[in-house]
Amino acid sequence: MMPMNHLRRRDVLLGSGAAVLTGAAPRQVQAAATVLRVSNRANPDGLDPATGIAGSDHVALYPIYATLVEWDYATLKARPGIAEEWSFPDPLTMVLKLRSGVLFHDGTPCDAAAVKFNLERCVNEPRSSVKGDVSSIASVETRGTDQVVVHLKLPNTALPLALSDRSGMMISPKALASPNGVVRNPVGAGPWKFVSWQDNARIVLARNESYFKPGFPRIDNLEFTIIPELNTGLRSVIAGENDIVFRVEPPQKVVIDRAKNLTLVMGPTLYVHQFFLNLSHPPFDNLKLRQALNYAIDREAFNKATMMGLAEPTNTLLPKSHWAHDPSLDAAYPYDPAQARRLMAEAGVGNGFEFNVLGYPDQTAQQRQEVLIEQLGKVGIRMKFTRASVGDSSAMYFGPEKRGDALLAAWTGRPDPSSSYSQNFAKEGFYNTGHVQLVPEMPEALAAAQSSVDLDQRRETFRRVQKLVVDNALFCPLVFDPEIDAHGPRVKNYRPNLLGKPKFDEVELA
Repeated sequence: MMPMNHLRRRDVLLGSGAAVLTGAAPRQVQAAATVLRVSNRANPDGLDPATGIAGSDHVALYPIYATLVEWDYATLKARPGIAEEWSFPDPLTMVLKLRSGVLFHDGTPCDAAAVKFNLERCVNEPRSSVKGDVSSIASVETRGTDQVVVHLKLPNTALPLALSDRSGMMISPKALASPNGVVRNPVGAGPWKFVSWQDNARIVLARNESYFKPGFPRIDNLEFTIIPELNTGLRSVIAGENDIVFRVEPPQKVVIDRAKNLTLVMGPTLYVHQFFLNLSHPPFDNLKLRQALNYAIDREAFNKATMMGLAEPTNTLLPKSHWAHDPSLDAAYPYDPAQARRLMAEAGVGNGFEFNVLGYPDQTAQQRQEVLIEQLGKVGIRMKFTRASVGDSSAMYFGPEKRGDALLAAWTGRPDPSSSYSQNFAKEGFYNTGHVQLVPEMPEALAAAQSSVDLDQRRETFRRVQKLVVDNALFCPLVFDPEIDAHGPRVKNYRPNLLGKPKFDEVELA
């Protein structure tokens, strides 16, 4: 039997709540392992952060992978992660000072060599979905075990916050070299270690005893139950089968308000419902048809019909509360069906046009689709839907197949706006699925937005970026979702964040 001084609370049987030790040792009572049960609407696309494509994956990625840089929940300002310091000694050089002693879950060091390996993989891996975030990197070198020097092709002051997202999630090089890889067997340095993943059913994680933040995480095990229907997920929390459900739809707020055993958590997010448009072929290689699509949508009516009026209608990727938001663009595409018809006539399709759309199959997604079908149908724009799960539809649209003319989904936001605009509208951006650059001024405008550390200067440069995107109708945004989460009475210290992507390392269970 294990010596008594080596017993931990996770070593006892969960059902008993206590362990009786035989021999000369006195009887001791051990606490059962704490388990946070989360209702998660989406089965991950994969658990390799550098090659995955679905924004919904983050909820499972954050617990497993520590990032080089982290972000503040309320402001998204950069704060230390694996890198305890960073600096720009000149505009084309970024130096990262790493924490000492950080270990991956397999016991190998997360040192300068590992960071260099990861950053070079993000740049060079053919399947990398984060190349847009790290495209400014020219080369990476190490200085000792705790310093990484990143040489840039052009100034990029947004890079630290980019490294708080997928491109900064450090993966064990040893695990990547294994035959199994990390898509299904992830090995990071985050607060929890991977245990198992049953497709479309459950993901189980266990505490990382070697996590570099003392006292964290505050719960032992994290379990995600995959429940695509948010109504069902919410009911599972009301029934006590799960502890928390996140990103529920606005109509469900009434149910939360009425439930005596639930706590409502709300906040603003960068999560924007939108049409991603494939700009490489008809109909959306035509500017007039992209503009017609934007004019044909009544965003206020869409908000009332699908979001209980709780969302924020938008023409851009940045909400009004964001530091880089440009209020002059708020009225860029008012609801104007007559203007939509004029633009279609000028484009030679006066009787309207049809396009193929990928979308989600859950009940609330289909409600949004029905509202848009009705609105667009009034001007002769017809949509032919193919419905699949979040992961499958993302893979079909953004992956090699490039299926569909548009994807009705959501952009989940990034800590720094340059990442959002580069990923969506730069030619090499992963979410620019057609990989065409229809706006010649865009590369220079994006580079300018990344070249200054002064917030006022960056705000001005982003005005130009946003105006180019809106004037050229490079996508069709609808509304920003509010954060609406609900948890049971056991959950303590859960906080929402502006990205709308929950983290659980600070959560405690009563």
